[in-house]
Amino acid sequence: MNDEHITWQLREAAEAHQPDRARILARVERGMAGPPARHRTRSGLRSWPKAALAGLATAGILATGGLAVAGIVRTPPPDTATTAPVAPATTTTTAPEPTPADPPSAAAPAPAPAATSPAGPRPSPTASNRTQNGPLWSEGSIDPHSTIYWGQNNLTLKTSQPLTSLTVELRVAQTGDVRDAGNWRTLPPDDFNVTVQESGGALVYRWVLKPGKTVPAGQHEFAGQYNHATGARGAAGDSYRVEAKSADGSATVQGGFTPAR
Repeated sequence: MNDEHITWQLREAAEAHQPDRARILARVERGMAGPPARHRTRSGLRSWPKAALAGLATAGILATGGLAVAGIVRTPPPDTATTAPVAPATTTTTAPEPTPADPPSAAAPAPAPAATSPAGPRPSPTASNRTQNGPLWSEGSIDPHSTIYWGQNNLTLKTSQPLTSLTVELRVAQTGDVRDAGNWRTLPPDDFNVTVQESGGALVYRWVLKPGKTVPAGQHEFAGQYNHATGARGAAGDSYRVEAKSADGSATVQGGFTPAR
């Protein structure tokens, strides 16, 4: 068998061969995936005709397979492109920043109402007011516990020397239904003669030191209590007068009554 005959047979075999495209494609994919495994070949010489025939057959198979692979590669793959899902656009809405409200305008504070005392306005000083004289010092005031039905006029008397004679007169102006409700003093009650009477449009309280009695130096209190018509009572018409004697002679003080504090 010569070379031409072998070549002719190989050509016929190649033309008649129907390649297994699936197996060829699988082998190509395996070849691309990694290097083929090496197989050990038994040592020994093969006869030239068999070796040549096997080589030509292998060349024909590879040539035919190459054509088949080329056909497969040239065939455009079906349109299997998958469109990646597009995430829906997220719209972020920024809330408008709140506008601070205008601060409320500070209202001008209302003027405080004038304080009204049941005892009425403070009496204005007059030429007749003389609260200090010689060893005497005095002050008249309306008791803070006075109410719209009842009142009390307080007289504070200070003396820097003992008094051998003392007359205290306290006048409560008749402003409406003024009536006696009592009186008191800090000095011993048995040392004084006390009278209460209406005179000259006023309720008059009088304390007279008994003969032989002495008022010691210091501070002493006298008070006249009275009921009156319902409502705030003014004390502008109220007054007091004190006449006393000491080792230095006679002294007189007088004045009005200030509202309760």
